[in-house]
Amino acid sequence: MPVVFKRPDSLLDVPMHYCPGCSHGIVHRLVCEVIDEMGIEGDTIGVCPVGCAVMSYDYFGCDMIEAPHGRAPAVATGVKRTNPDKFVFTYQGDGDLAAIGTAETVHVGARGENIVIIFINNTIYGMTGGQMAPTTIPGQVTQTTPFGRDPELAGYPVRVCELISTLTGTALAQRVAVDTVKHIKEAKEAIRKAFENQKEKRGLSIVEVLSTCPTNWGLSPVDAIKRLQKEMIPYYPLGVYKDVTTKEGEK
Repeated sequence: MPVVFKRPDSLLDVPMHYCPGCSHGIVHRLVCEVIDEMGIEGDTIGVCPVGCAVMSYDYFGCDMIEAPHGRAPAVATGVKRTNPDKFVFTYQGDGDLAAIGTAETVHVGARGENIVIIFINNTIYGMTGGQMAPTTIPGQVTQTTPFGRDPELAGYPVRVCELISTLTGTALAQRVAVDTVKHIKEAKEAIRKAFENQKEKRGLSIVEVLSTCPTNWGLSPVDAIKRLQKEMIPYYPLGVYKDVTTKEGEK
């Protein structure tokens, strides 16, 4: 009987530590499917963050490096510059990338570093217990905003794709989601394009993935997906914010 669906070879066959309903597993699979399809597992180096995905080195079959909190793009820069023939990607959450790692994220775009950033945006700090993140939506209740995020006190969320798309060295800035089959397919296409950009030496590619966090949102997995669709996508519109390969694709 022909095999029509299986675990990607570069996704290790081990139990994951993520909470039920968390989207990290979906995104891990998409990254690994792209690595398999491009035949680059032996030439790929990933950089882990500090956050929910801190142990993602247990799941990816390629070489992985652990970075200090927020410094994954800086570590990836060093790896890529010393191994220019390798595919280098970071896998980061919103607290890691858009708070403590803001400077590193901005400057890899400013320098046009030829790496891929996979950015998971679930609008909350997941690993540390559900505090407000840089991406927390106004009015959203978290452990540190029990009455909802008030922009007068806490400022406004950081829209990462919009920000990084303004930098000359950015080749691709695209926001996707993994809430439906259609969106999952689009997310995989974006990740594939990001790795192809690196192959063609076009500069920084960042793929922002809107993700769920049922545990810290206090919702069931199904209701968490509904919240992503009803609240997150309207505030963080999906789409291509910059693509140097086509003007038609830019917002």
